[in-house]
Parts: sequence; structure tokens; C-alpha cells
Amino acid sequence: MVKVKRVFIAGHQGMVGSALVRQLTEQSSVELVLRERAQLDLTRQAEVEAFFQAEQIDQVYLAAAKVGGIHANNTYPADFIYQNLVIASHVIHAAHQNKVQQLLFLGSSCIYPKHSAQPMQESALLTGSLEPTNEPYALAKIAGIKLCESYNRQYGRDYRSVMPTNLYGPLDNFHAQNSHVIPALLRRIHQAKINQDESVTIWGSGQVMREFLFVDDMADACIFVMNLAAEEYRSVTQPRLSHLNVGTGQEVRIAELAELLCAVIGFKGRLEFDTAQPDGTPRKLLDVSRLNFLGWQARIDLRAGLEMTYQWYLDNEGSVRE
Repeated sequence: MVKVKRVFIAGHQGMVGSALVRQLTEQSSVELVLRERAQLDLTRQAEVEAFFQAEQIDQVYLAAAKVGGIHANNTYPADFIYQNLVIASHVIHAAHQNKVQQLLFLGSSCIYPKHSAQPMQESALLTGSLEPTNEPYALAKIAGIKLCESYNRQYGRDYRSVMPTNLYGPLDNFHAQNSHVIPALLRRIHQAKINQDESVTIWGSGQVMREFLFVDDMADACIFVMNLAAEEYRSVTQPRLSHLNVGTGQEVRIAELAELLCAVIGFKGRLEFDTAQPDGTPRKLLDVSRLNFLGWQARIDLRAGLEMTYQWYLDNEGSVRE
């Protein structure tokens, strides 16, 4: 008989966590252990320790995080560094104390220096200055990677880290100012269509390049990496460079993304670019060759992902996260 694993998804109600739930629910060898924030506040150490002591967890997907776009990171830097630092510290340490051998930490491509050579390889970590607009968040994510590496080195744990590119999909945050680029543009262009506006304003020049990954592909990659044999994972990582990039390996200009969203949404008006707003990092393309070598590749292209995301938005417009 196959042993049933008790799997804790931290952040199961978020975009990535929900996608993990959708996929892991289909596996008969997995028993999901889920807690809402009202039941378990990951920023409170005592609650996290009591949870792990009681639940006999076998695997952890650490997808819980405070996330947001350029505006949110600029406005709430203390919230972003504090909450993400303590969530990672509490969960990783409590998992170790309670003999959880397998954990997967989800980071972000913003961990890399602002002017990294493109595409960004895992070895670019800590080789230069970060993008100032999201430096506090990036530092917290770097700390999470180093926590995993340190517990592996000192205690022989098998704690792994994946660094996704820009994610989008169902259950994204569609706040008008605090969201990431795709949900922000989708909402703005949708409203322009409903209002029959002649134009819609896009923040920035539209010339920066970004890579985007549909959230169901991200969940699939997380499960793939978690289930790799230890020797396979170590074949492409090192004790002090133990994370893997996750992305499509393809990038698009923000202006082209906006045009594609206009086509998906059916908005016929003009696009105007507000160059007074910050662009952020000029390019953010991940080198995903290590993960591809291990046998994983993204399957959902940008057009199809945007169509699915917009249909979800229409179906849930009254209750989307804002």
C-alpha cells in the first residue's frame, strides 16, 4: 500500500495555494491539512509551533506570503519585509523542530539584482543591488532561501526553494493600485470597456519586458520539484545555491501585453502610457534550463492563460480579491 502523506499548504487560499489544492486533491496518496488565517496566524510563532506539534505533517508547501505590485511595495515596505520574514522563519523552524523532512519554499524572481544579465540564472543571486521598489520583499524571500539551505546543511533536511516568474490566474489580487501588472491591467481595461471609454491609461512606458506564468503551471512545477528524488534535485543545485527558477523562458513588452488583453477583453479604445509612473526592473526573464533539464516545462501559453483568467474574473466579479 502507498503511504498517505499529510501535506500542509501554507497559504492555501491564495492564488498559488489554491492551485496546489486543486491539483493535490486529485492524488489519493495525499491528505491535505489546511488552515484559514483565523485558525492559524503564521505571523504568530506560538500558534505555528502548536500546529506542527499537533498535526504530524509529512510535507510543507510554503506558499503563504504578503504580495503586491510596485505601488504596494513602495507604500508598505515594513509590512512586506516583516510579514514575509516571520512567516518563513516560523514555518521553516517549526517544521524542522517537528521532524518534517520535506518542505518547498516559494520565492520570487525579484530576488535577483536589478541589472542581472538576461535570462537570469540561479547563480545571479546576491551578485548586485536589488530593484529599490521591492527590495524589502526581495530580502525576505532571499532569507527564506537561505533558511532552507541552512537547515539542510546543519540538520540534513530536504528543504527546497522555487523562484517563480510573474504569476497570474484565478484568485489573483485585482486591486486597482496594489495588484500586479496582469490583474491591474485586466481590471482597468475591463472597466474601460464597460464604461465605453475612448482610452485607458497604462502606468509606465510600456517598454519594459516581463515573463508571465499561469498559476496552474506553477502549481504543477511545485509538485514536480517536491517529488524529485533527492539525487535528481542535487544534480542541478548546490548546498549554497539550492533554488530553481520556474517560468516559461519567454518575455513580452508591457505594451504588447496590454494589446493582448485588449483583444481578449474586447476593448477597442486607445492605450495611453503614463511615463511619470515607475517602470521597475527593465527586464525580468528567468533562465529555466535547469528545471527543463529535469523534465518540467510550462504548458499554458500567454493568450490561453489570459483567456482563462478573464473568464474567471467575469464569473467572480462580485467577489474578487481587492
